[in-house]
Amino acid sequence: MTKKNLLTIFSILLCMQTFAQYHDEGTRLKKLNEYQDSLTRLGKKIVNDENDMERKNANYQFIKTLVQALKVNNSFLFPFDSVKSISIVNSPDNRFRILSWHVTNLDGSYRFYGTVQINTGGPLKMYPLEDYSPLLKNPEDSVTDSHKWYGAQYYKIVPVYGPKPYYVLLGWKGNTVKSTKKVIDAISFNNGVPQFGMPVFNGNGKTRSRVIFEYARQVSMLLRFVPEKNIIVFDHLSAPNGRSKDKPETFGPDLSYDGYQLKDGRWTYIENLDMRNIADGNSATNNEYIDPKKQAAKDRALLPVKH
Repeated sequence: MTKKNLLTIFSILLCMQTFAQYHDEGTRLKKLNEYQDSLTRLGKKIVNDENDMERKNANYQFIKTLVQALKVNNSFLFPFDSVKSISIVNSPDNRFRILSWHVTNLDGSYRFYGTVQINTGGPLKMYPLEDYSPLLKNPEDSVTDSHKWYGAQYYKIVPVYGPKPYYVLLGWKGNTVKSTKKVIDAISFNNGVPQFGMPVFNGNGKTRSRVIFEYARQVSMLLRFVPEKNIIVFDHLSAPNGRSKDKPETFGPDLSYDGYQLKDGRWTYIENLDMRNIADGNSATNNEYIDPKKQAAKDRALLPVKH
């Protein structure tokens, strides 16, 4: 066989392999897009259906569909950005991502769902998250695994590198018909297994494993990481009057700001921050979680009126 014939055969085989790869990738993306369409439909039902049982049934189907979608090879690279009912946030180093969402209960409380997906470059590796919030007696002091998760819907991951690297999580945690919560949590990996909470938040004479804020449901609270300053900024919450000082469901922002400053791998509480030296008012609202039910209501309000 001549050298020219060998080169021709090699070129044909290479073209066949390339075609097979393109075909496989096309099939993979088609599957993921089909799953995404189903998740989008089910997610809308979870958020908007007024029937409690229908929401929960939709969530059951949502979980099954999501697991099947994530089992598709190298699904980590697929953003699922059409599924607005779920928060998907990647760690900046692309080591993992957290998918989290909530279902509203009949009494106006919330149950959270989620999973930590590891970037394997191929087959699925994930750790489902089980919301254990009602049973955690001291959540600010608790360090837990994925089976005793302090459920929240995350919108920001901040890496902290050091002898034992970890990541700070900022999340929204709807609470009851009267109050809402937000949380600063931490995730680390022991032998590749995720662990939540870490005693790295120092302030007011106490070290916390996570920081929890509670405030009146009808108000909004700023909780944001400012990378230029290595600081987590948040509204200072206060009671409307002296009689309500022990009722966090009445608390709201008082136009002052506090924060946690990163130093040597730990976070130190700082009072009365001057926001003019940290961020302007427009950037301060970036990357914050938006409740999909409230967003849906806003979207409906923008629709033209039918006559």
